[in-house]
Amino acid sequence: MQTLQDVRKAPQELAVRAAPTSGPTHSQITLDVYDELRTIEMPWREFERSADCTVFQSFAWLSAWQRHIGVRAGMVPAITVGMRADGQLLFLLPLAVVPGLIRRLTWLGSDLCDYNAPLLAPDFQAHVTRDHFRQIWDEICRLLQSKPMHRYDIVELTKMPESIGSQSNPMTGLGVGLNPSAAYTTELGPSWDEFYRAKRSSATRKKDRTKRKRLEEIGEVGFVSPGDPDERRNTLDVLFRQKAKSLARMGVADIFARPGHRDFLTELALDSATRHLVHVSRLDVGSVPAAVNFGLIFRGCFYHVIASYDDGEVARWGPGAALLRELLAQAIAIGCRQFDFTIGDEHYKLEWSDRTIKLYDYVAHGRLRGWPLAKVALATSALKRRIKGNPKLWSVASRLRAALSSSRKGPAEARLPSNPTIKSPPTSPQ
Repeated sequence: MQTLQDVRKAPQELAVRAAPTSGPTHSQITLDVYDELRTIEMPWREFERSADCTVFQSFAWLSAWQRHIGVRAGMVPAITVGMRADGQLLFLLPLAVVPGLIRRLTWLGSDLCDYNAPLLAPDFQAHVTRDHFRQIWDEICRLLQSKPMHRYDIVELTKMPESIGSQSNPMTGLGVGLNPSAAYTTELGPSWDEFYRAKRSSATRKKDRTKRKRLEEIGEVGFVSPGDPDERRNTLDVLFRQKAKSLARMGVADIFARPGHRDFLTELALDSATRHLVHVSRLDVGSVPAAVNFGLIFRGCFYHVIASYDDGEVARWGPGAALLRELLAQAIAIGCRQFDFTIGDEHYKLEWSDRTIKLYDYVAHGRLRGWPLAKVALATSALKRRIKGNPKLWSVASRLRAALSSSRKGPAEARLPSNPTIKSPPTSPQ
């Protein structure tokens, strides 16, 4: 295995060394920071094979994000690693600095990562206690502030899960606040039939069959997971179009219209080096792609990331819910042990999941000029939590957002069909 000691011998060495810190086991932990992903690629890829992490901390995901989105935004990676005296990685924090009048320290790829977290060695907790990690974090902050390219005014680390694999997330010991949203997962059974019966009552299964028959009356229903690159690309184009319309109905800006976002996901799905991570699928009803899904598969877990559905005639009969059932069955068939619905508090996730994952945010000022913005960020997060925690307030806020969006549209756009009663994503039973 290539260690960081090997990396340091390379001529493109970009590490900034910190004074070693001593843990409770009296073993030395050395901190290094890398501002180019290529210098840390091999140790990172090897580490993620055994480290506790999610797919959103994989090198493939974050390096593609940096190429298509981060570089355009001027994002400066600050990949911080902790290494034992024997040269083996103990943790890796994929951090980055966002440029601007107020410079922000955040997670690399934070906007499109449903979970933001460090990668931890399996025995991390045997070497580092929560109190010790707070000391290490203080040293990391000093290390970053010592180099002009990594200096920051405010820390904004969001969507951090309470645990990473079997270990507690050490970042949650930094004085974090609860994120307005949670995430949901379910353990998968040995067979689809057994899992389906355990999760859905006989009455609900009957309703599912009835809706399936209604779809079949419209056209032949088929589950498609395209392998051909051109068909994969076309399926993603449908996903982006459907999602844009869905977000517009809710009064939310189309995130995939931002520079690089579509290219990022398309490369992951088509590139031979990354396509094994990506599961693209759709449910066809006749000639209509009734529902589309972009998922990720990583170390025995299926991540349900992006879903969309056609808002025409087929929408009445829950094509998104039908596709979700197909995906759950597919995940079981290929040997996945867990299905992760990721972030979001939609009702359908509660119906299928058996575990709720609390997510946390850490906001703090790094320099005095960042203090006002940190206070605003904390207040905004608290307000969001209050609104989302109250169904009546959330309903009012959602309708107000949609109404404001409609008022900004031109006459032609305002006449587009919409369905204000749809409050859940496309995989929710309609």
